[in-house]
Amino acid sequence: MNHFLIGLILIIWVFIVIACIDINRFVKREYTIYSDKTDREYTIVLLADLHGKEYGKDNYKLISAIKEIDPDFICAAGDMLTAKPRNIRKRADKALRFFEYLKDHKIFYSIGNHEYRMKIYKDEYGVAYADYVLALKELGISVLENEHEYIEGTNIRIQGLMIDREYYKRFDHHEMTADYVKGLTGEWKKEDLCILLAHNPEYFETYAAAGADLTMSGHVHGGIMRLPGLGGVISPRLTFFPKYTGGIYLSGRSQMILSRGLGYHTIPIRIFNPAELVVVRLLPCQRK
Repeated sequence: MNHFLIGLILIIWVFIVIACIDINRFVKREYTIYSDKTDREYTIVLLADLHGKEYGKDNYKLISAIKEIDPDFICAAGDMLTAKPRNIRKRADKALRFFEYLKDHKIFYSIGNHEYRMKIYKDEYGVAYADYVLALKELGISVLENEHEYIEGTNIRIQGLMIDREYYKRFDHHEMTADYVKGLTGEWKKEDLCILLAHNPEYFETYAAAGADLTMSGHVHGGIMRLPGLGGVISPRLTFFPKYTGGIYLSGRSQMILSRGLGYHTIPIRIFNPAELVVVRLLPCQRK
């Protein structure tokens, strides 16, 4: 066996070991956002792309980490379960059990492409989506289907965005306009601090043009595998080295926090890319 083949086998073995480690752990990452539209500090937990993944029995490790943070509120940016017709009730029940442990916190839930799939393909999913949303609301969770709520007594508007299926198609980038976003959400007051929960980060610049102060997204799973200096390798549209894969991004005065996600679906692969529990510290800055 030549040295090249031995080296190749060792590299593959290392990648397999790292993949096994990274799909079974999560890290906490914190970001700080400053705004002149708030006069107090908020701690926000961002959840995205759990896809039914569990860290310990009944997800106690993840739930304990969230409770230790003790956020002012939680934003769930979609794909908290995996939409497959088989056993969809069990998948939904698992997601509901997770949220039941967190019901003492105020939770805002926006729709990802997996929840949206349940909603529109009724021949496959029946009333599973309607039942799931009803159960979430019975837990006190605000499900924002292109709707918004204000943090009580403040000008902080939490806006959900549920976009059409065409914006998730593989290999096909479909242009999105600010008018399309505003048509779904309505106009936003300039004096409001608008936090937009938009599952797909690909259209961040459009969200910024529509008036979002802070966008919170997921969907890309960190690019599945991350390479030094190159970042995430592949997007859900199966394009290589997508522009947005994880972290904090700017477009004018607008900012986006992009979670690398908490789980996976279909193929259990994460390489140099552990799951991510995101904490956002929203702080006031000096008004000009």
